[in-house]
Amino acid sequence: MEIRYTCEPSPDTAANEDFVLTGANFALVLDGATPSGLPTGCVHDVPWFVTRLAGQLGAFLLAHPDEPLQEVLRQAILRTRDLHPQCDHGSPESPSSTVALLRADPVADRLDCLVLADSPVVVRTLDGHVDLVSDDRIDHLPAYDRDSVSALRNTPGGFWVASARPDAAEHAVLASFPLTHVRDAAALSDGVTRLVDRFGWTWTELLDSLAGDGPSHLVGAVRKSELALPEGSFRGKRHDDASAVHWSQATR
Repeated sequence: MEIRYTCEPSPDTAANEDFVLTGANFALVLDGATPSGLPTGCVHDVPWFVTRLAGQLGAFLLAHPDEPLQEVLRQAILRTRDLHPQCDHGSPESPSSTVALLRADPVADRLDCLVLADSPVVVRTLDGHVDLVSDDRIDHLPAYDRDSVSALRNTPGGFWVASARPDAAEHAVLASFPLTHVRDAAALSDGVTRLVDRFGWTWTELLDSLAGDGPSHLVGAVRKSELALPEGSFRGKRHDDASAVHWSQATR
């Protein structure tokens, strides 16, 4: 297997709230949630949380290679919570992160995927068919003001992210594919998926760019498209942290 990735901060910020971690048979992308300005109940910032959650995910994946991915995430959330017991883990504004996770099992001939919140996984089979593993609950909230989003975070009828509540793992989106049928796959933060969501790319074009030119070139395409937008013509931030992992069957 071959894994290539990039994890690049927004040009507008010094701190990168994305994090990428890969191993021999797994890859993950985390995208931390920028604080809304409401009290978090936590003395730590988002990069602190994202880094430690990634470390706990990687450690558990290595120590328990056959554990279901939902349990991997649940344990990682619990273990990360244990690293800062002095903080208020009941706050809905506690530092949080999306999760996009791939794990290959050659013995079982399976590629397992887990997605929580708006960092998707894209899988392409040998015949060119593309499957999107995504969690779009945040796109269907009844309101998007700061207080409403806070109240809907990690609640039924709202949306779920990895934070201090281990039951968020139960709400992750799961998918599995026969490994020998998979050509390549990608795990992406929404700083990269805006190529499809905003700039008219297809998932096939995105995968082709990753396979042909690599992740850094893909993020360069994101930045070029962002800078081409006239002022006032875009919603939210012009730039965002951008992470892309490309996983493919190794060729000899």
